[in-house]
Amino acid sequence: MKNELINKRVQGSRPWVIIYTDGGASPNPGRGGWAAVLISKTHNITREISGAEDDTTNNRMELTAALNALKALKMPCVVELYTDSQYLKNAFTNKWLDKWQKNNWRNANKEPVANQDLWQELLKLAKVHEIKWQWVKGHASNKFNNKCDYLVRKARENL
Repeated sequence: MKNELINKRVQGSRPWVIIYTDGGASPNPGRGGWAAVLISKTHNITREISGAEDDTTNNRMELTAALNALKALKMPCVVELYTDSQYLKNAFTNKWLDKWQKNNWRNANKEPVANQDLWQELLKLAKVHEIKWQWVKGHASNKFNNKCDYLVRKARENL
């Protein structure tokens, strides 16, 4: 997949965007925030977006960050999306979403999948964009992940 992304960049068939996302709630559940940093390598532009909600969860905010970042793209793009949420990344890369859909949106314990509304929106956007899901360690040395974490905290404080 990485070579495919490089080939797309070279051919210029779609804009290339790098996205970093983060979300959290404190307490969990509680006041939540989400944020994303979008870096357009095609247009040499960086954009930050964020928001907050009352009475939500960490996972819901992680999904909301990715969803809003993808919605912010104005055309189909080649996207490298970095998240510190294994839940978000693995749902796509380990085919959890395929299994949940086959099981009528039930998880392995036969319970309804949490955040189904957000997952369904993310699936629609994943058909529009070519997304490579990447995991980045949270609260480590990645400046964009740290920026997202800062924006999440500020969004929660400003709610």
